[in-house]
Amino acid sequence: MSDLRAELTEILDEAEWEWLIPHVQRDAVILVALELNLVDVGVAIASDNIPSVEQWIDQQLIAKPTIVQVGEWNGERTKRFNTLIVQPYVLAQEIVAA
Repeated sequence: MSDLRAELTEILDEAEWEWLIPHVQRDAVILVALELNLVDVGVAIASDNIPSVEQWIDQQLIAKPTIVQVGEWNGERTKRFNTLIVQPYVLAQEIVAA
């Protein structure tokens, strides 16, 4: 498991909203709440940790982007996200300006 965590940590990256649009169009983007660690979520999804993933979904801590969010971000295409690819998904977490 630590190898998976190390691998995912290594591919953690930043992306602008515009770069995520094609993945949203193919329904592959999962938004991760700020209170969760993006790598922890990636490890849970990659290792089929169903209880954790279901709990996060139930608590609305991970979800597909809403039409409202997509509309807002389409007007702000340079908005940045931390991203992690866990095939076939792209996990994205908003970077909030300080």
